[in-house]
Amino acid sequence: MGLVATTFDKMPGWRGDRQGQAVLAFVRSCERLASLPDSRPMGSGAAGKLAGTVGDWRGLCASAASLPKDNDALVRAYFESNFQPYMVTADGHTQGLFTGYFEIELNGAWLKKAPYTTPIYERPPELVEVNLGEFNPALAGQRLVGKTVGGSLKPFDRRAKIDGGSLAGRGIELLWIDSPVDAFFLHVQGSGRVRMDDGSLVRIGFAGRNGHPYVSIGRILIDRGEMMAERVSMQSIRAWIRDHPDEGGRLMAMNPSYIFFRIIDGALKSVPPDRGPVGAQGAPLTPGRSLAVDPRHVPFGVPVWLDTVDPLEPTQPLSRLLVAQDTGSAIRGPVRGDLFWGFGDDAATRAGLMKHPGRYFLLLPRR
Repeated sequence: MGLVATTFDKMPGWRGDRQGQAVLAFVRSCERLASLPDSRPMGSGAAGKLAGTVGDWRGLCASAASLPKDNDALVRAYFESNFQPYMVTADGHTQGLFTGYFEIELNGAWLKKAPYTTPIYERPPELVEVNLGEFNPALAGQRLVGKTVGGSLKPFDRRAKIDGGSLAGRGIELLWIDSPVDAFFLHVQGSGRVRMDDGSLVRIGFAGRNGHPYVSIGRILIDRGEMMAERVSMQSIRAWIRDHPDEGGRLMAMNPSYIFFRIIDGALKSVPPDRGPVGAQGAPLTPGRSLAVDPRHVPFGVPVWLDTVDPLEPTQPLSRLLVAQDTGSAIRGPVRGDLFWGFGDDAATRAGLMKHPGRYFLLLPRR
């Protein structure tokens, strides 16, 4: 990862954004820092070093808490006075891939019964995640996920084996839903809302993964000549699976990655529109203002200026202030991001269509 110091007037669209809309996301990240010791590093790598420690953010967070969200000029002045922008590069290149995700809604029940026959599993007790940096400093930031078998760490089951029933009957079914395709896309999104058969609403979020790499089934369809690259979206993949029911299950099984979930909120009647699911940082995500990043390169809580194109109008720019608050198994690399669009049909459309090149700038504290 390379970081090139720049200025705000060189960030495309900086003066045209409604930066006040990003204040809530930033304050929510600050709240996660409140309980951490001042000496704790914000992150690792080049960006983590420049981000400093949690103590370096105390004053910034205190000032941000009083920012008026309806005064974009004042919010811009706050960031310009307190932060230094850095353009991010990977092997000398500024361009990377930016995608979108959203909070999916599913139909479910607490007990297995027709049509709710697809399980959503909680984290199995034998699942182990190892921080290799604790054993060898040269491996800092690298993790290994597996399961304990007879005192040894072994690879966890792949998606195909789990879907085949390797975890069935153990009582770790969190709930049941009515569609294996919806379950697959829940795993891709990482969180969702489940409308239960009793009328209540339950929010579920990430609790762990099986450790196998994420494989894009859209890429598989492209490589097989089943779909043109420019036509690939969540919607087009769903349509392909619907039109090829026999092959759809085999296609989904080719992504070995599998996600486990936990209950975030239960028995809800409604959800505030500005309160998304809880991201990897532990803060609620803010629709349109939260970004999933690779935390090996970008520390959680850091403001990010994104410069890409609008998924609905690819000829139009999309430039806005975001906050790094989440991650995902497909988000890997110094210049890679996944924009959280929120909940609903519009969010689903934008997330499904967003797959464009772009670049970003990190806003790190001035020393």
